[in-house]
Amino acid sequence: MIAIIDYDVGNIKAFGNIYKNLNIPFKIAKSVQDLEGITKIILPGVGAFDHAMMSLQHSGMRDRLDELVLEKKLPVIGICVGLQMLAASSEEGVLPGLGWIDGKVKKFDADKLATTMPLPHMGWNNINIAGTDNPLLKDLDQESRYYFLHSYYIECKNKEDVIAYSEYGEGFASIINHENIYGIQPHPEKSHNNGIILLKNFGEL
Repeated sequence: MIAIIDYDVGNIKAFGNIYKNLNIPFKIAKSVQDLEGITKIILPGVGAFDHAMMSLQHSGMRDRLDELVLEKKLPVIGICVGLQMLAASSEEGVLPGLGWIDGKVKKFDADKLATTMPLPHMGWNNINIAGTDNPLLKDLDQESRYYFLHSYYIECKNKEDVIAYSEYGEGFASIINHENIYGIQPHPEKSHNNGIILLKNFGEL
């Protein structure tokens, strides 16, 4: 049973619609009680880093999620700001992140962007699979297109945690994985068939 974490930050309905069409069991989790009996976790996120972290803390689910991910080792995937929250910190805010991934979130260097490359990075871009047979990437082409909307990206201390990368003025991690913890910077729920494949793969881990 997949729990889609609803802490008032993220496009919850779109994920639910995809899993309903795939016939993969899921539920919307708004409280600690909703986390009982789950086997996987989706942490969506949009907007500013500090606001997302405060919203998760106010939901009352933070401590239980730490236990499920770090002790029980349930598979979890953070999406967009949900990915950035996995890191220890972000240049966008002052609050600490979840610290589930050894890394930090940085802002794109505007000096490395052409005049035709505004911030935020918005629209379709390729992800390039980093030569891995990771099950999250099963049936995806080497260069699959996804929809992005962000000005910040995660920088992993362990480069082996990066399983796909993208280019926007510079290379950056677009999909990561460390043990049971996954993250994707673009929005799979807005990325048509490639996004559906990735969410299906996560549901079948």
